[in-house]
Amino acid sequence: MNYENITVEFENNITYITINRPKKLNALNRDTIQELHEAFTEADEDKDTKVVIISGSGDKAFVAGADISEFADFSVEKGKELAAKGQELLFNVVANLGTPVIAAVNGFALGGGLELAMAAHFRIASDNAKMGLPEVSLGVIPGYGGTQRLPQLVGKGRAMEMIMTAGMVDANQALQYGLVNHVTTAEELMPLAEKLAGKIMKNSTVAIKAAIAAVNANYEDGVNGFNVEVEQFGKSFGTEDFTEGTTAFLNKRKPEFPGK
Repeated sequence: MNYENITVEFENNITYITINRPKKLNALNRDTIQELHEAFTEADEDKDTKVVIISGSGDKAFVAGADISEFADFSVEKGKELAAKGQELLFNVVANLGTPVIAAVNGFALGGGLELAMAAHFRIASDNAKMGLPEVSLGVIPGYGGTQRLPQLVGKGRAMEMIMTAGMVDANQALQYGLVNHVTTAEELMPLAEKLAGKIMKNSTVAIKAAIAAVNANYEDGVNGFNVEVEQFGKSFGTEDFTEGTTAFLNKRKPEFPGK
């Protein structure tokens, strides 16, 4: 599929999705959100894709925020629709994708950019990365899940400070906060993402999908995550991957999982 605002490449069971609006510091607009929705959905449906790595083009920004010019004159109702549609089309899709998503944060991740990175299953960052939710400086609040996912990752107090001050944290602060898992040089960022992807791909894609569902259940209102874990655990026993994994273990060989 041809895209205007993103690039999609596939190699060694990894789909690389890159936001490609360097002149706009990869800012998210409606078209980009729609293209990302299509790319993530296609990658999840592709039986050969075992990991998705999301990053931004260039060396300045992952995503420097939303394209403010698109919504500067919005009404209350249009604002609500913007947030609801964005969450439905992209941010919730990424968070609940059955295929693991690694965000390689290569520069500024602000506003919607940080919200996109937080929707990924985990994040790594280059040492020049800066992250923040500056929305209150514009008279609005984060609308793509930022007020929910940031406290889950860094704790309520730190999230409140970041949101209320509209300030940025650097990569090392983000690492200390637990917002990112690893920090490396810009040159080593993608090799590290690929190394982590390689470790993931040695394991059962079916089991990983079940684990994602179980972990995410803990953050859903009215859902008992322990019950979801029990259900997903039980379902695992009926899969080809379980048969292969246990047989390989008992025969002291490496498993060869069937895949998606």
